[in-house]
Amino acid sequence: MEKHEDVVSIISKLNLDNIEETISEPYHQSGPGRPPRKPLGILKALMVKQLRNIPSDRELYRRLWNDESLRTICDIEPLEKPYHPSQMTRFRDRVGPERLEGIMNSLLEELVVSGVIKGDSVALDATFIKAWSKRDPADDSHGFSDPESRVGRDGKTYDLGYKAHVAVDSGSDMPLALVVASANENEKKHAPELLDKVCKAVEDIKAVVADSQYSSRKVRDCIMGLGAVPVVPYMSNQSKGEPVLRVDRLFRTSGGSTEERRLYGLGMASVERVNSRLELVGLDCLRLKG
Repeated sequence: MEKHEDVVSIISKLNLDNIEETISEPYHQSGPGRPPRKPLGILKALMVKQLRNIPSDRELYRRLWNDESLRTICDIEPLEKPYHPSQMTRFRDRVGPERLEGIMNSLLEELVVSGVIKGDSVALDATFIKAWSKRDPADDSHGFSDPESRVGRDGKTYDLGYKAHVAVDSGSDMPLALVVASANENEKKHAPELLDKVCKAVEDIKAVVADSQYSSRKVRDCIMGLGAVPVVPYMSNQSKGEPVLRVDRLFRTSGGSTEERRLYGLGMASVERVNSRLELVGLDCLRLKG
């Protein structure tokens, strides 16, 4: 059971009562027709897939046939068939992104009320998600089987995919909001939407930290409109000669106040930890289309 302790520990700490009610809404509860498989069990199976980096629904289905520990975690009875890949696909389609976002918001509300999330300092960043598609031979700037994907920067190179724009609470390393967009779209474009989602989760934000990709008058005005201080380094071609916050290629800070440099270091470290954990729980093995 040792290799499943991480999964059991995470799932056991979640209050799934309200979640079960939400994900059961699109399924019929009475009347003619075969009763649905347990929606909560399917959700647990999909969580196991991400937490254990299982590459596909088919591979998850195979493991649920043979692994008694996983069957117990996913509420599958001893003689019951595991959840078929087609049932997992229908679950995603029926529940939809709106309900899943609502679940995330309710969990965030619990963390804010309990004091885990303070929201004093919020950090923004974007991480690359590889698309499950090859490039279109007619136009290699987007995907062939996934036309919404675009070629964008992935570290020091370029690849086909999307960007997950993330806002996190610097004090607790908890993600607060997420926006997914094509990889060719700049971070500045999605900062206002990301901050708008953050404001629905927390109040009284004192500082917003981001790297120089977010450096623009529009983003700074948006942050100050929330009553927060923008801790965003200026690019080398901006505000030349002024003692503003800057970061060089070796990530060394200069200019700005001591407090700005402190907040920048804490915020960027926090959001990098969150991105790293997202990769550990399966962001790298997403088979993403659209």
